[in-house]
Amino acid sequence: MTGTSHPYAAAAHRAWPIARRRCGIALDMGSARTRAWIAGRGVVVDVPTVTFPGTGAVHPIQRGTIIDTPGCARMLQRLLADRLPRFTRPMVIVTTPVLDGLAYRTQARTAVAVLRPSSVLTVPSARAVAVAAGADLSCPLMVVDIGAHLTEAVLLDDGAVTDARRTALGTSDLDASTTPEEIAEAVASMLAEMLRQDRTSLTFDALHRGILLAGGGALRPDITDHLTGRLHVPLRVVPAPHTAAVRGAAKLLQAACSHPSVSASSPPTVRP
Repeated sequence: MTGTSHPYAAAAHRAWPIARRRCGIALDMGSARTRAWIAGRGVVVDVPTVTFPGTGAVHPIQRGTIIDTPGCARMLQRLLADRLPRFTRPMVIVTTPVLDGLAYRTQARTAVAVLRPSSVLTVPSARAVAVAAGADLSCPLMVVDIGAHLTEAVLLDDGAVTDARRTALGTSDLDASTTPEEIAEAVASMLAEMLRQDRTSLTFDALHRGILLAGGGALRPDITDHLTGRLHVPLRVVPAPHTAAVRGAAKLLQAACSHPSVSASSPPTVRP
């Protein structure tokens, strides 16, 4: 599955009451695992993305797509509601797959409403990964995120998404029928297509600088070795790659909360 350019978009917000500044949540809701960071406490949730509606375990997110928004809301209520200070309305930032666009962001905001947020921001997972890695966003950057059920290749330029591809393959598919070589080949094919269709030098420049690798797949030598041999470009694994997206989102949340505009008394709102 491939996609075309997808602009980075984040919800705007007005100022946040000073007394509530410190209450913020960064969320990375993946198909396999959900991770949450709470201001002042760090990563406090790292659990399977699953709900229990009474008929057994149900996975509300599949292949990077939210298929059960109420189920996601119940999961967030169960995992986070009791961990928040009483009577607070947190600012929430949610990482999103690049190519699911407005539908994913809308569904994520609907699910997060159960936490009574003062505002909800969304950020592409690739940008959050780059922030976690401390990458230089002023230059073209290629981020490859190999998750459990989804692999994305995303080109960033000045921090904005300019092109992206994805494939519905991940580490959970590794078995007798899906090999590490196939995942490496899928990544190579996505990058080759991006090079062919790019009428600028951005993709070439980003690959020349090297690929930033994240996700659980970055922890598997059987995948990274094949990638190195197949791509012949520098490969840099993000520290703790499986939690990079939520940590990057946390940094962006902290930056938003410390912005000078976060000083008035009126609660923030969210616009699409």
